[in-house]
Amino acid sequence: MTAPRALGAADLAIADATLASVAEEMGEALGRTAYSPNIKERRDFSCAIFDPRGQMVAQAAHMPVHLGAMPTAVRQVMELAPFAPGDVLALNDPFRGGTHLPDLTTVAPVFAGEELIGFAATRAHHADIGGMAPGSMPVARELLQEGLVIPPIRLVERGRMNDAAFALIVRNSRAPDERRGDLRAQLASTALGARRLVAIAERFGIDGLRARYEALLAHGERVVRAVIAGIPDGRYAFEDRMEVGPDGLAIRLALTIAGEEAHFDFTGTDPETAEASVNAVAAVTQSACYYTLRCLAGSDTPTNEGCYRPIRFTLPARSVVAAGPPRAVSAGNVETSQRITDVALGALAQAVPDRVPAASSGTMNNITIGGFDEARERAYAYYETIAGGAGAGPRRAGRSGVHTHMTNTMNTPVEALPLAYAFTVERYELREGTGGAGGHPGGEGVIREYRFDGEATVSLVTERRRFRPWGLAGGGPGAPGRNTLIRRDGTTEDLGARAQVDVRAGDRVRVETPGGGGWGAPAVP
Repeated sequence: MTAPRALGAADLAIADATLASVAEEMGEALGRTAYSPNIKERRDFSCAIFDPRGQMVAQAAHMPVHLGAMPTAVRQVMELAPFAPGDVLALNDPFRGGTHLPDLTTVAPVFAGEELIGFAATRAHHADIGGMAPGSMPVARELLQEGLVIPPIRLVERGRMNDAAFALIVRNSRAPDERRGDLRAQLASTALGARRLVAIAERFGIDGLRARYEALLAHGERVVRAVIAGIPDGRYAFEDRMEVGPDGLAIRLALTIAGEEAHFDFTGTDPETAEASVNAVAAVTQSACYYTLRCLAGSDTPTNEGCYRPIRFTLPARSVVAAGPPRAVSAGNVETSQRITDVALGALAQAVPDRVPAASSGTMNNITIGGFDEARERAYAYYETIAGGAGAGPRRAGRSGVHTHMTNTMNTPVEALPLAYAFTVERYELREGTGGAGGHPGGEGVIREYRFDGEATVSLVTERRRFRPWGLAGGGPGAPGRNTLIRRDGTTEDLGARAQVDVRAGDRVRVETPGGGGWGAPAVP
């Protein structure tokens, strides 16, 4: 086999672009063939290519919280080996390689002849996978309340669908036709990735493909080592909190930079909790930390698992950043991942203050809606996240009304919703005055208000309703968010950060998202 360093710069760039384009094409196929607006419109999915050992060698620019955690999932399905051409493995168990239950992962082993040459994988957020509330993002205390738990299984075996497993997944959703369509879109995407990878092996040869895998991983490691080497050696501590209990749950980080290596030590972080679903599994925590360092690298840096080699972790067992069963974890993936990102950026800001922005909104502002659509005579379940303000940086103001950090999704067009569901978005606008003051002000949050045509159940899982997004270098904090129930008779109720409520026709739910923190002291008039 060709030694990895024997590849020239041009060959390396071609290999990186070729493999990354496969992941991008998989994503386009998944988004275009999916049924649910969450996947089709908001693009809540990720795709990646792995080598035969389960190391991620290429990924598309999809969801950061998915991609840093997907290698764990691929290695978990290894227990089902030996594989055969046409197999597709699936899982969603957060304690077996998943992130939270709505994120369903499919993994296809890829063969050239009888030789395993890699894996094509997708992860997509399904709008409902069962559980105690529509949308499978309830205010839960344990994992089984959140939905159907799928350990690593063969969903397709030698090209033949496991009809019993497929039916079980679909039957446990409140929107079975949507689940069936979205899951088939994932299978089509993995099949496309497998075909493309076989074509690459035919182009370069199997040994040539493996040499390119190793060269890309080594290159990713070298680049990130150089990035870390550019950070001053030292120990940088930072703390932030999740909004659980009167004092919040503390996430404490001591980041140590030593030469070309970084150590994220979360010793002192509060224990996991049974009071909310904010518990994050270790893979989610690692994903957030990988992301923050990757943000310091250049735009031409490869995104593969070699980038993770210089990074070490200390994650206290049974803590809110390394939870175990049977804890509920749905908000750990979407909310705690954002706070871990804030904490990691807060530590890095002490080391490289001219390169790190203030805190962004720090929440995905999750809303799930489900009920029975009388007009269409069917049950439905809907999920989306809502944008907020981005934190300002040393060079520019924060952007307004954008998804930031661990969510890289798009806006769900309000025009798409009444075509499929029994509710309407009546109001959608920037929330003026919510960005933190500063020489560079933070971005504004948004207001998104839903009006319901009939009875429904609404779940809200949000953060930064009490603890505001912090500013840097003298900049002010962003405004906190607010969730409000407005009954048809005009009475209102503050729903706090997390709530599950039953609504009737004419009721409204208004979500006001946080602004980003400001950077630098405001100019004196």
